[in-house]
Amino acid sequence: MRTAIYPGSFDPLTNGHLDVLQRAAKLFDRVVVAVAENEGKNPLFSLNERLALMKPAIAHLRNVNVEIFSGLLVEYAAGQKAQAIVRGLRAVSDFEFEFQLALMNRNLNEKIETIFMMPKDTYTFISSRIIKEIARLGGDVSPFVPPHVEASLKQKFRRH
Repeated sequence: MRTAIYPGSFDPLTNGHLDVLQRAAKLFDRVVVAVAENEGKNPLFSLNERLALMKPAIAHLRNVNVEIFSGLLVEYAAGQKAQAIVRGLRAVSDFEFEFQLALMNRNLNEKIETIFMMPKDTYTFISSRIIKEIARLGGDVSPFVPPHVEASLKQKFRRH
């Protein structure tokens, strides 16, 4: 069984994330969306909220499941018996950082490959950081995130 890990903070989940995930689901028998703790990023949504936002978005993908993970990604991937880590690249600026991570991961475990996938061109400008800023300022994020994520963003910023 070919297994891939699609890691990220997903704070929040965007249509760009979903685009990469749906295409990865066609290439692999099993894809695990690994929602990272990554508290260093000071997330808007808690780990459990991000997990809850992901679940309805992947419900239609039978070979995809979502889990929380912490620690070294390659150790998590090895524990899942994964052959690959899927990473989304939006722009050249993403590449340098992702390339360094991929080389380090290969150094830590050469059996696990990193696969870079680009989202549809209509999603290349989307980032979770920009989505949060638009939502915080009361802008329309509906073209960029699933409806349940949009609702959660609105609710989150009503409280702040």
